Amino acid sequence: MIRIKQAIITEGRYDKIRLSNIVDAVIICTNGFAIFKDREKQELIKSLAAKTGIIILTDSDSAGFKIRSFIRGFVKQGEVLNAVTPDIFGKERRKLQPSKQGKLGVEGIPDELLIEALRNAGATELDGEAKPENPDPVTRADLLDMGLIGGENCSQRRRELQRRLGLPELLSAKLLLEVVNKMYNRDEFIHYVHGMDEIHSE
Repeated sequence: MIRIKQAIITEGRYDKIRLSNIVDAVIICTNGFAIFKDREKQELIKSLAAKTGIIILTDSDSAGFKIRSFIRGFVKQGEVLNAVTPDIFGKERRKLQPSKQGKLGVEGIPDELLIEALRNAGATELDGEAKPENPDPVTRADLLDMGLIGGENCSQRRRELQRRLGLPELLSAKLLLEVVNKMYNRDEFIHYVHGMDEIHSE
């Protein structure tokens, strides 16, 4: 497994599952064409492009390139890299029929070709071994204890924290957990929250 600085943007949850087995990075799914109307996800991708850079890794079919083009269109700042895989014809194991164009998607591409595609795109590999599974992640219970969900002014507090972390204000609590557990350790996250509260108490 390799550690990559940039966030990886891919199409579906099976692509994400596939990549998470070989790459330690923030991985965001567009959920296919749903990205076209998902303003929250668009804001997250723009924020990640500016903060860490992004690598777009979609299927090598017409739908994949349409999504790729759309993302490049709305991301105006930050690093945007394109990872492309060769055309390999066939079908994924879980599918009864091949795709419309008969090409394997990201989930069906061999590991070595996915890693090669990311490296060829200019992925920044981080030193050292991939981080182990976070043994003490930030949880929904933590967000509740810190007044970031389920309480008075929780949305306002979460928006302010997300601004301080360089994340979009409209990020949902679910996506917030996913992103912060990749980008920060638990102590760092708590430090940011306490820092925000100390400013307000002055």
